[in-house]
Amino acid sequence: MIKIGMMIGDRYEVLEKIGTGGMSDVYKAKDHKLNRFVAMKVLKQEFSENENFVSKFRVEAQAAAGLMHSNIVNVYDVGEENGIYYIVMELVEGITLKKYIEKKARLSYKEAVSIAIQVSMGIEAAHNNHIIHRDIKPQNIIISKDGKVKVTDFGIAKAATSNTITSNVMGSVHYTSPEQARGGYSDEKSDIYSLGITMFEMLTGRVPFNGETTVAIAIKHIQEEMPSPAEFVAEIPGSVESIVLKCCQKSPDRRYQSIQELIADLKQSLMNPDENFVVQNDPDMEGGTRMISDGDMAQIKRRAAYQEYEEPDTMRLRSESEDYYENPEDMDDGDEYDYNPKMERVTTLLAVFGGIAVCVIVIFLAVRVFGNMNRDRDDNKGNQFVTDDSDASGSGESEGEYIPMPDIVGRTMEEALNILLGADLSPQRKYEESDTEPIGVVMRAVDENGAEVNAGDMILKGATITITASAGPSGIEIPPVVDLPFEVAQERLQDLGFTVIKVEGYSEDVAEGRVVSQVPEASTKAPAGANITLTVSLGKQTNMVQVPNLMGMSEAAGRQALSEHGLNVGDVRYEYSQHEAGLIFYQSFSARTYVEAGTAVDIRISQGPEPTNTPKPATYRCNVSIDAPTKDEDPEYVPGTPVEVKVVTDDGKVLQEFTETSFPKTVNYYNLTASGGTITLTYTVEVESTVSGSEQGKTTETRTITRKVDFEKE
Repeated sequence: MIKIGMMIGDRYEVLEKIGTGGMSDVYKAKDHKLNRFVAMKVLKQEFSENENFVSKFRVEAQAAAGLMHSNIVNVYDVGEENGIYYIVMELVEGITLKKYIEKKARLSYKEAVSIAIQVSMGIEAAHNNHIIHRDIKPQNIIISKDGKVKVTDFGIAKAATSNTITSNVMGSVHYTSPEQARGGYSDEKSDIYSLGITMFEMLTGRVPFNGETTVAIAIKHIQEEMPSPAEFVAEIPGSVESIVLKCCQKSPDRRYQSIQELIADLKQSLMNPDENFVVQNDPDMEGGTRMISDGDMAQIKRRAAYQEYEEPDTMRLRSESEDYYENPEDMDDGDEYDYNPKMERVTTLLAVFGGIAVCVIVIFLAVRVFGNMNRDRDDNKGNQFVTDDSDASGSGESEGEYIPMPDIVGRTMEEALNILLGADLSPQRKYEESDTEPIGVVMRAVDENGAEVNAGDMILKGATITITASAGPSGIEIPPVVDLPFEVAQERLQDLGFTVIKVEGYSEDVAEGRVVSQVPEASTKAPAGANITLTVSLGKQTNMVQVPNLMGMSEAAGRQALSEHGLNVGDVRYEYSQHEAGLIFYQSFSARTYVEAGTAVDIRISQGPEPTNTPKPATYRCNVSIDAPTKDEDPEYVPGTPVEVKVVTDDGKVLQEFTETSFPKTVNYYNLTASGGTITLTYTVEVESTVSGSEQGKTTETRTITRKVDFEKE
């Protein structure tokens, strides 16, 4: 049972519940090892008790953990503790594509295509690692506050299809492919079909097939003609319409054969939306819409019956599905696919030869086009393909792939960001006051050298493009917040009406919790409500390792354990104690805490009880958890401020001195002669300062807090 505040895996602190789904609940948690916030997806109890499901879930989740891509909600960790199965993922602040569509009713074709490109890139990364999503739908696509599109729930769908049957296929029936609805084999082209349905919904604000029951909708995916999105929104360009229809062909062989092909056509549609460049395979009997066979109907019926009787606690089919069948006992199994094998082989051969012919033509045209471009470069040294130090022969030419600059001038900042991200470019935001352009509309774009780039200009793939949008006639000046604590910076910006987006990263120079950089820059002007991205320091990047439990080990075993964990042996002492002679009874860092690799751990080895003829002085132990200054102690203390901590015994022995920004901090010492001591916290705060005859300003003030600590008698 998950409870707020509990610690999982000696690492993840559960903070709050942020979502729930059919199979799992999602919590916001803090990773204390890497000091960052994460999303933790925890399997519901009814799934955790199914050993077969858990086994497949673990395998698929571990495979998903190997995926790292900017358009995927990355999986950091997978684990189990006391029957709790969990996946730790990247925490993305934003909304699902489903909510975004509902909010806007429908999206413009340019925004829909830009989102589809980013989704496709995430799917491409998975397919390249032989992972099929099997549950692509707007609910599994997240748009972050800075416009980045990310696909989530990789790995879970495959585990679900094997055991819960309809929790995936029937539960997401509006987006399922015909082969999934039949219960047949699904592959990469099933994801392409589901993405096509998702694009249809982005463009029209509705799904193509609907019905009173999940079975009825599944049958429509198999049997009914796919409607064109242009039937609902006439202004959708022809190329976009063709892309959606090709993705949603009934036969997988007539869809895009790879996600890379789809990405290429999507990018082309942004630049030439009205061109007829989408290649449709020749229609054949297998590709056309056909009536559902008895075998297909029996298969869907068996799937519905399995869930109805075998899994009553999972997502159930509605009982009205009985209306679609006269008598289940009258059905035989039938063949799952009713097709002509000879015709299939002929079609496949024709498709292969056709593909080869197309490739030859494309290569020939590419040689002609790029050959002319090479000659143009030699004749014109001012061309963008040539670097500043290139000579007359054309040497010094920049390496890498060049792409045409998309047309973003006149679009909103949000649309421009999505288009540039979809074109594999790195956008940066700026605002500028304008009396003529509407607020938020892009006025121009410049490259990394400050040169203006226009639509169609050839630019290096991955280049940084700074887009300048209108702040209106009277924008708000952005204050400088670099090096301020994040909470302070956030409050200042929000007070001015800006929206703050937090991004975390390591920094060698800026203290943990303080702002490293801000975009747009300080002293520029932006309209109210504009996004201000703050990069916040996580401190210096360290290689943290877990301290093993050495208590009760022999000295040799303790030394070996420290070495295996990447730690060093510090001060070793041999002292009388009530513990068994020869065994470790003290370690300077608590077991299962995290310290930097290479840290020296002090240990003490027992010599057994002290001889009885020698008076034994009383000894004490110091086991305390040091917290940051509280509001009662100092209401002006800002979390994340570096604090110098000093622990001293009453007889003057300094136990520990260190500087810390993240609390609590545990201190453990044994065999002390003093019965108590003090903890001193020293830090600085910003305060208002008024100097006589001058304006009020800010100054720093050093403050000290002293706490009395009583030690426990050993």
